[in-house]
Amino acid sequence: MALSELIPKIDDIIHHKDVLLEEKLVQICHVLNDNVDYYDWVGFYFVNGDKPELLLGPYVGESTEHTVIPFGKGICGQVAVSNETFIVPDVSAQDNYIACSITVKSEIVVPIFANGKNIGQIDIDSHIPDAFNEMDQQFLEDICAKISRLFEDSGSTSTKEELA
Repeated sequence: MALSELIPKIDDIIHHKDVLLEEKLVQICHVLNDNVDYYDWVGFYFVNGDKPELLLGPYVGESTEHTVIPFGKGICGQVAVSNETFIVPDVSAQDNYIACSITVKSEIVVPIFANGKNIGQIDIDSHIPDAFNEMDQQFLEDICAKISRLFEDSGSTSTKEELA
């Protein structure tokens, strides 16, 4: 399925009024994982209040022991510091990569901003080397912009409050 065909599905999830934010994020993970062949693990990490660390949020895929990631550590931790999307064509070539599974070959991490602040990110792993390109980046950045509005509209600045 073309990435653009998933936008209406994502929009439907985001605009459901009677669904909690965490459930919306789980549904988004499922839509992406189920409809994009090379999206093998899809999940969210969110900033842990004022602590310089990320906490694992909703995800779909193999379980991971990486439920807390310090800023600067691994690809996700680097994105928490750089505030920029990071595409990794070959995870084995990254010195600062946190190995979640030997099957992961490439990764993309896209930050989520709310009220001008990096509050978290979407993290996607693939079992295919060099799986992600500029189309994935634009698509996921658009989705993250939509998700950021959920946090902004709620008036909350704490992801812990929103996902509790």
